[in-house]
Amino acid sequence: MSLGPVTPAEFATRLDRLGPFEPSPLLAVAVSGGADSLAACLLTRDWALSRGGDVLALLVDHGLRAAAAEEIRVTTARLAGQGIPARVLVLRDLWPGPALSERARLARHAALEGACVEAGILHLVLGHHGLDQAETLCMRLLAGSGVAGLAGMAALAERPGVRLLRPLLDLPPARLRATVQVRGLAWVEDPSNQDASYQRARLRRLRADPEGTGLATRALIAAAFARGQARAAAERADAQALARSVTISPLGHALWQGALPDSALAALLGLIGGSSRPPSAARVRALAAVPHPATLAGVRILPAGRLGEGFLLVREAASLQPPVEATGNAIWDGRFRLIRDAGPGLTLGAWGHDAPRDRAGLPSAALRVQPALRRGEAVVLAGEALFAASQPFVEGYPRLLMTGGGFCGLLPSG
Repeated sequence: MSLGPVTPAEFATRLDRLGPFEPSPLLAVAVSGGADSLAACLLTRDWALSRGGDVLALLVDHGLRAAAAEEIRVTTARLAGQGIPARVLVLRDLWPGPALSERARLARHAALEGACVEAGILHLVLGHHGLDQAETLCMRLLAGSGVAGLAGMAALAERPGVRLLRPLLDLPPARLRATVQVRGLAWVEDPSNQDASYQRARLRRLRADPEGTGLATRALIAAAFARGQARAAAERADAQALARSVTISPLGHALWQGALPDSALAALLGLIGGSSRPPSAARVRALAAVPHPATLAGVRILPAGRLGEGFLLVREAASLQPPVEATGNAIWDGRFRLIRDAGPGLTLGAWGHDAPRDRAGLPSAALRVQPALRRGEAVVLAGEALFAASQPFVEGYPRLLMTGGGFCGLLPSG
């Protein structure tokens, strides 16, 4: 296997598979200062410039190590020397203690995705490579993960405001280090990579394959790829079933009029209920086998009535999130995002008891859980008025994506 630098053509092939991209694409790259993320940033910048676009490097200071600020200063200087603009995101609410790695990961991703939304950037490139993928698979095996988890990290994952792109998942880290070295750059070594208190570092030490080129590592990458392809196929089948059998309203309800596999029904319930937690598998299985009125995962399933055959799925009123301040990008109930500031003194919440009893054939159970802007107790705008084409205030969140994961396979290297 070649351990030379990643060529622009190689990288373009991998990133192009994760498109489509807009003309003159603007991408963000998460940069830790290590060789992997620096290589990803340099390669992405070259790819973007060749298409009339550009990149923004995003660096996160977790506030947990005194040396981090200096490492970030050095890294931003290195990026500046390459003509790459950078923004530093400082996390304020992390503290040492249980589940620190998971808490840090969630906070980091929230900060990165929030910065992309704020900058109007649709694509966030992450520098995960083949060794990271192999270690992720090992960790999930040890944790007893299910079939979906054993697909490893996705090369493409859709988030509400940004697309996460991992174009380097099939490459060994040695090639990324070579990519940085050939440009005459150094990088920062994160001490946590050698800290045996972290499971990933312990696995790395046990496997003794720092280059990421060993047979076992390559076998794990291939296994994750195969399972990722299988998961992608299952998600495509779910999407086709949903397209045939379900009509979704941007107002947050759905009309279900045909057979659905368990996994597709679970995705639909998660969408209407605004939850990322999967509902009870046994209850979903029973509902898919014999559709019937029920309340499940924050969703009410009602007879469709005047809307025709089948069932109407609406948000359960008792599970609704309280109103939130109506500032730009505010998210209410895990289902709706305010896309522009509505003004001082306004809140976004449920239409509630002010909703009409019957409108467009919908029962009050559906109307009352639609979004509304209020000033105090008075309704300012509600229901479809918030989605008016000329001056929309609200969009569906997470943009009515029916299935998660978003796997986009990259063939393992030979």
